Amino acid sequence: MKNKFILLFIICSEIVFSQTFKKPLVTAITQKDLKTDMYQMAGDHFNGREAGTLDELKVSMWLANKAKEAGMMPAGDDGTFFQFFDLYRHQVTSNTKFRIGQKEYKLWKDVLIAETTNAKVEAPLLYLGTGTNQDLKTADIKGKVVVLLASKEGIADDISLFDRRYPGFVKQKHYENLVQKGAVALIIVADELGEQSWSHVEPQMTRGVYGIEGYRDKIPVPSRMPVFWVHNDQLEFLKNTKDYLNAEVISETYKYPSVNVVGKIEGTDAKLKNEYVLFSGHQDHDGVRQKYGQDSIYNGADDNASTCVAMLAIARAYKKQPGKRTALFVFHGSEERGLLGSNWYASHPTVPEKDIIAVLNGDMIGRNDVNQAALLGSTAPHQNSVDLVNIALKANNEGPKFELDKLWDRPEHPEYFFFRSDHIPYVNKGIPAVFFTSVLHHQYHTPMDESENIDFVKLHKMTEWIYRTGWILSNELHRPKILPKEKKEN
Repeated sequence: MKNKFILLFIICSEIVFSQTFKKPLVTAITQKDLKTDMYQMAGDHFNGREAGTLDELKVSMWLANKAKEAGMMPAGDDGTFFQFFDLYRHQVTSNTKFRIGQKEYKLWKDVLIAETTNAKVEAPLLYLGTGTNQDLKTADIKGKVVVLLASKEGIADDISLFDRRYPGFVKQKHYENLVQKGAVALIIVADELGEQSWSHVEPQMTRGVYGIEGYRDKIPVPSRMPVFWVHNDQLEFLKNTKDYLNAEVISETYKYPSVNVVGKIEGTDAKLKNEYVLFSGHQDHDGVRQKYGQDSIYNGADDNASTCVAMLAIARAYKKQPGKRTALFVFHGSEERGLLGSNWYASHPTVPEKDIIAVLNGDMIGRNDVNQAALLGSTAPHQNSVDLVNIALKANNEGPKFELDKLWDRPEHPEYFFFRSDHIPYVNKGIPAVFFTSVLHHQYHTPMDESENIDFVKLHKMTEWIYRTGWILSNELHRPKILPKEKKEN
C-alpha cells in the first residue's frame, strides 16, 4: 500500500510539474525591437556580411553586444560570446591554362572552370551533341575530352535562382557517368540559357569551394575530372577540330577565420538548467556581388537577419522570465558557404551534446503570406522527433495559428529546402530538430532582400511561434524523444 501511495505521488507530481509552469511572456517581444535590430543588422554598413570577411567579424561583434544587452551570458569559447573556426577556401588560380591546338582561351572570359581541382589534360576531343543516353552508351569515351552542348532536357526549372543554378545542373546530369566511362575532361558549350547564366555563375566559380577542418578542408586527391564551360560561338570549332586540349587547372587553398556567436539565458531549475533548448540562426549572407540595377550589396534581411533579430527578441523574453531549462542561442557563421558554422558547432559544442534537448532553427521568417508558414522536419521522412513536432504544433495553435504549408517538407519538392539550413548537422547528430521558415521568395539572394521589404507583422508572429515552442521545451519535465532511425527511414 505504501509503495502504491509513493507511485501515485510521483505520477501526480509529474502531472502538476508539466501543467504549472508560467505562460510565455509574449508581450516582451515587440515589433519595434525587431524593426530596430533588423535595420541595423541588414544595413549597408555590414556589406552583406559575407563569411570569412571583416564584415562577418564586424557583425559578430554587433551581435555579441546585442546579446549582452538582451541579457545573455557568454556561452562561446574561453568565457566569450565567440567560437572561432578556420574557414578553408579552395580557389582556381590565374595560373590555370586552357588551349586547344594553338588557340588560347582567356580564363573567366573565354572559359569558366566549373570544378575546383588540380589536373593536367592533354587529350583529343569527342563531340557528343547534347549527350543523349544512346550517344553516351555507344561512344568510345575512355581517354577523351567529351564536348557537350548544354541542354535543359531533363532539368526542372521550377526552382529559385534557376539562371545561377542551371550550369551546375547540366554538369551534375553528366559528370558521374562520364567519369565511370573514363573521360579525362568535360567541355560544356553554353546554349542560350548557359549564355544568360554566364555573368551569374562566373563569380561563383571564381569564388571557389569552402570547408572546415574535417569537412572539405582539402582539394580532393586523386583529382576530380575537370569541367570547363565555353561560349556558344565555339561550337562549330569544337565539333570539327582535330586538335588536342592542353589544359592545366591549378587551385590553391588558404584559410581565414569565421565565427559562431553563442550566448545563453540560464534556467531556474537546479537540475534542468543543465539541459539546453538551442535556438539557431545564421548571421552571414552573400556580401557584395554582381549588380541588380545600381545595388550590389546582398543585405540578407530575410536571409537571415530575420531569425537573428528574432533570437535577440526571444532572449529578452527569457531574461524577463527565465525557463526551467537554459535557453542557448547560436548565431552560426558561414551558413551560405555550406552550413559550415553549424557543422562546426554540432561537432564542437560549447555545452555537452547529450544535454541539448532540441534545436529550433529558423531561416527566412519574415516574408510571404502573413497567415502561412512552414515547419520543415514535421513529416516523414524528414521528421526525427514526433514529440518535438507536436510541441511546435501546439505552440502554433496557442499563438499565431499559421496555416502550415506541408508541400515544402515533401522529399520530392524540387527545392530540397529541408537540407539547406543549419538544423541539418544536428539532425545528423541525432538531436531532435525542426526548421521554421516562411520559405523562399523572388528577392531571395538578391540585393532586394532588404529591411524595407520585411513584413514585420509576419516576423513578429514567426518569432512568437519559435518562442512559444522553446518555452514549452524549457519547462516540460520530459525532453522530446528522438525517433528511432529505422522508423524515420520508413
